[in-house]
Amino acid sequence: MAVRNQLIRCSPKAVWAVLADPSRYRDWVVGPSDSIPLDTHWPQVGARLQFTLRLGPWSADGVTTVRHCEPGTELELEAMAGALGTARIFLQLRPWGKETLVVCDEHPLRGFGGTFQNPVSEALLQIRHRSMLPRLARAVERHDAADHHA
Repeated sequence: MAVRNQLIRCSPKAVWAVLADPSRYRDWVVGPSDSIPLDTHWPQVGARLQFTLRLGPWSADGVTTVRHCEPGTELELEAMAGALGTARIFLQLRPWGKETLVVCDEHPLRGFGGTFQNPVSEALLQIRHRSMLPRLARAVERHDAADHHA
């Protein structure tokens, strides 16, 4: 499993505000160029959003579904990307003084990714997390700064 941590210099409430906003999904998840909520009750269990992956002229649509939610502390998602299969993404928010330690645990479940899970795919997930978690930190810090200036 690919597990990585990121300390974000904002409160868990501020981090949760970004995770709970489906319009911010593409701001912190690596890959999607666009995301559209399919349900109005994100991030409640069962809520979905559609995303588009683009790589040069190639694009594909996928759906992310909330599988578990403890508001303010845990969000577990299943991202389905067609032939690539599905992945489980579990985010846990831990108060760390006035800041937040985000623990991300992601691994393939089904399809190509699940079938061919190996040390190479684990390394690729770690590379993805090295980009995704700092993106989440930047999105939260921008959101938090905007709230304080409003």
